[in-house]
Amino acid sequence: MSRETAASPGESSRLQTLPKADAAARLKRDSDYVFYELTRSICPECRRPIDAKVLLRSGKVLMHKRCPEHGEFEALVYGDAEAYVRNSRFNKPGSIPLAFSTEIRNGCPHDCGLCPDHQQHVCLGIIEVNSACNMECPLCFADAGPGFNLTLAEVEEILDHLVETEGSPEVVQFSGGEPSIHPQIGLMLRAARKRGIRHVMLNTNGKRIARDDRFLAELAEIRPSIYFQFDGFSENTYQRLRGEPGILPEKLRALDRLAEIDCGVILVPAVERGVNEHEVGAIVRFGLDHPAVRGINFQPAFHAGRHGDHQALERMTIPDVVDLIEQQTSGLFVATDFVPVPCCFPTCNSVSYGWVDGDQVIPLARLLDVESHLDYITNRAVPDLSEDIRHALEGLWSSSAVPGGEKAANDFALSCASCDLGTIDLGEIGRRMFMIMLQDFMDAWTFNQKNLMKCCKEFLLPGGLQVPFCSYNSVGYREQARAQLVARERERRLAKREGRHFEPVALTFDFPRP
Repeated sequence: MSRETAASPGESSRLQTLPKADAAARLKRDSDYVFYELTRSICPECRRPIDAKVLLRSGKVLMHKRCPEHGEFEALVYGDAEAYVRNSRFNKPGSIPLAFSTEIRNGCPHDCGLCPDHQQHVCLGIIEVNSACNMECPLCFADAGPGFNLTLAEVEEILDHLVETEGSPEVVQFSGGEPSIHPQIGLMLRAARKRGIRHVMLNTNGKRIARDDRFLAELAEIRPSIYFQFDGFSENTYQRLRGEPGILPEKLRALDRLAEIDCGVILVPAVERGVNEHEVGAIVRFGLDHPAVRGINFQPAFHAGRHGDHQALERMTIPDVVDLIEQQTSGLFVATDFVPVPCCFPTCNSVSYGWVDGDQVIPLARLLDVESHLDYITNRAVPDLSEDIRHALEGLWSSSAVPGGEKAANDFALSCASCDLGTIDLGEIGRRMFMIMLQDFMDAWTFNQKNLMKCCKEFLLPGGLQVPFCSYNSVGYREQARAQLVARERERRLAKREGRHFEPVALTFDFPRP
């Protein structure tokens, strides 16, 4: 027993005879937090796995951890402690993939691929087809720059492996770098379509869409969903987050051109405190008014890649953005309209759907008791039709949900079978439903192994590896993968110049033992 917790018999006797004033000074006191849980995290400096305490303090959720080499760290995890605790009832049982790609050797988070310890399948697979970009965003978590282009054959191999592990994959997102500048991006989008993947998505800054008529015509034929970088309206916002203060007119032109070809768009604003939080409500109203936009995915900025110094205790979280939406839209959407996404850990995502009827927007949660149907702990939903409604709502409240698509329209229609919306065809439902999603990714300061093990958004790599989003960007997978893919690119080009066959070396990851 340490000296701090033990006293000798002589000391005990002395304590009993202390003057009253000294005795009062030594009375036990309560700490200023509730110790909620113990988990595993990583050191923000050396990335070694370490224990971490999740604390409830002053109405917020914090993570506190200590690295034996680099000392103590504390970061804000969630801006509403009561909601954090309450949301645990939305934790849905995971769906196991048809096959795993790696073995359990070193333990989470160093066996990603997916390993058999992972508790969820891939709802959304992300393929980074290149590392280059036509922007230099100060906020870029991918630290985009010249390095590698995946080949069409590599992408087809990735897609085939996804079909093998998922059977019928829901969503594949092509990302980068800036994927639209990849010379074979059209063929890659088509390859995903040919494999029957329900939703094929292009993650883009919109520059090529605004400028290239031929590319726009190709998108009109392939019809992917567009995941569109859009952070606000002020020059200061785009200077701070994207390094291009005058880019807004080009983005608006791209959106108008996407509307012309009836290509559905999800706006993706990164929200950074002190930069663009005042524009959240304006983004919502803009999205509701623009004919191409089917939804918005707000993402509080997380600190990976090129993101510089930050105040870990002042970061934006999902409850903060929800409050901003409520305040800045005059209650068009309020906090009770948003329900956690159950397929991942429920504090990672939250979603609301609105039914748009002219100038009126009716959130689905006001038409139907969504929380009761998605409550997996108290299981309050009544039988009969409720089971069908639960399955439909699980489809909507999923990381694989894409607003405006046929499946989402079907799920919305079934969910609202008893709502007074009249008789409307599925195409009209797809155009009149509007999604607002909030996605909070973990970084090295907020990394929680418990959340990671239920992550359903994976980076899909050559060779069949599927690495959860937050481990790929925080643990060290990205850096190792990029170095190997850059080396592979050099070797491929050298082999082509020398006229010899090129056989790529499989990607591997190596992490030092703690």
